[in-house]
Amino acid sequence: MATITRNRHVIAVHDLASCADWYTRVLAFRPEWIGDDEWVFLHRDAVTIMAGKCPDDIPPPELGCHQYFAYLETDDLDAEHARAVREGADITKPLTDEPWGMRELGLRTADGHRIMLGQPIV
Repeated sequence: MATITRNRHVIAVHDLASCADWYTRVLAFRPEWIGDDEWVFLHRDAVTIMAGKCPDDIPPPELGCHQYFAYLETDDLDAEHARAVREGADITKPLTDEPWGMRELGLRTADGHRIMLGQPIV
């Protein structure tokens, strides 16, 4: 069977600059501007978020549950939480130990998408 080697998410955003700033500050992604400022690819470890400029599309907060697009697993959720708090991120779910064996943290991005970060409880 073939192996999936990377994880990429494609999202539509209204403002690429604020999107890139948020991912850089809050989650330590590295931005790579693509083409004529219609795309920014944000990289960290094995994850890439491909943000496309769509200023006329429905804002993510109006998408209900569909505004939630990623679950990123980390080996140091406390460090991710500390950086998010320091950067003033909108925390949608405080650090929570879940019965399915994950400790989780929910965040809302600058453009209104939701991301969950998790770490296995050992």
